[in-house]
Amino acid sequence: MQDLIKFLRETDNDMALEHKLAALLTPNEINEMQRRLQIFALLKAGKPQRDIAKQLGVGIATVTRGSRALQELEKKQDD
Repeated sequence: MQDLIKFLRETDNDMALEHKLAALLTPNEINEMQRRLQIFALLKAGKPQRDIAKQLGVGIATVTRGSRALQELEKKQDD
């Protein structure tokens, strides 16, 4: 993981970062990451999980998994 972090941090602008991510990830992986960020944003806005699933066209399990990931992320940021 540290190599990945170092590789991405060596980027000095958004376009270069976009190129690095495109080289590392498939278009589907990028879409999945963007969807996860949408789930995070909607959860933070207080939207119900079922509404998020319907809005994004994903299963409730996907939103629940995103919710757990967000909780873990927030917990680690508080530590």
